[in-house]
Amino acid sequence: MLPATDVLYDCWYLALPGQQLKPGRTLRKMMLGQAILLVRDAQGGVFAMRDICPHRGIPLSHGKFDGNEIECCYHGWKFDCTGTCTHIPSLLATQKFELHRVLVGNFPCKEVQGNIWVYLPQDKNKLPETLPEIPVCPDVDAGHYRMVERSVFPCSIDHAVIGLMDPAHGPYVHRSWWWRSEQSMHEKAKEFAPSNLGFTMVRHRPSSNSKAYKLLGGEVFTEIRFELPSTRIEHISVGKHTIVGLTTLTPLTEHEVELHQIFYWTIPWLSVFKPIMRYFVRTFIEQDRDVVDKQTAGLNEDPALIMINDADKPARWYYALKKELMQSRIEGRPFQNPVPETTLRWRT
Repeated sequence: MLPATDVLYDCWYLALPGQQLKPGRTLRKMMLGQAILLVRDAQGGVFAMRDICPHRGIPLSHGKFDGNEIECCYHGWKFDCTGTCTHIPSLLATQKFELHRVLVGNFPCKEVQGNIWVYLPQDKNKLPETLPEIPVCPDVDAGHYRMVERSVFPCSIDHAVIGLMDPAHGPYVHRSWWWRSEQSMHEKAKEFAPSNLGFTMVRHRPSSNSKAYKLLGGEVFTEIRFELPSTRIEHISVGKHTIVGLTTLTPLTEHEVELHQIFYWTIPWLSVFKPIMRYFVRTFIEQDRDVVDKQTAGLNEDPALIMINDADKPARWYYALKKELMQSRIEGRPFQNPVPETTLRWRT
């Protein structure tokens, strides 16, 4: 596990797109420094458990899975998809042993809108009576799942998140003839409001220097929402149609964060341009990854960092939200969102 001061536990994190885990298959995944075995049984259900056999400690991912039970490769112990032991071959019929008391630690796991999410508690023996809701993309469902890109950023979760919400880096990190340039910079003013465990850049028309939006035709509006621990949802409405960009960040280790950029849309003809869109999305992600890689060399010096208003206000809100969530849990009280309704102004 990673230090609780660095990441938020008792939260849902996106593990992987559901299409990457076929029925009857398992997949080993590092999440928050823990080795987790993701399982899809023969009936299509998804499960998550520690990737370790409680007998001698070997990862269960080395074993066999028949769609219902996992067999450890070392001594043949079997476990069902909840992590409960069902068979120990070396036991004699005369030897009484309560198999059901042998458990592999498991985690709440759900598939929502085509993605598999895992709930990671700080205390695996103490789950809350009611789990928080998984972030949901509005106006779409799993049938509108169109495209996903993945990348691993070499940084801590905090720097990955504040990079995700940074509104001022576009003309420099994403400088290109088809998107932004330093010459296209102008003043922006956007309204923000508190929302569930985060904040929202309220519904507005896209910036005039965002050329790609013009290709959609019709009247376009966009709304961007951030929610702890690390989810960004951009909802774009084009007349009666919808495009949603879901961006999630999942800490793998202390210095590696996995990004998933997922798109849903209801515009039928847009899928024709998926190969072109994929190129642009990959370019964007790798530009962000490249600058984070460069940033790491400076962060290794542990510098004192300066944040300004208003361009760095979302980053300040992130730290304030994270602190308040931790404090509300310690004090056993409802979360009080520290983000005010306000208008931020910056040049980009």
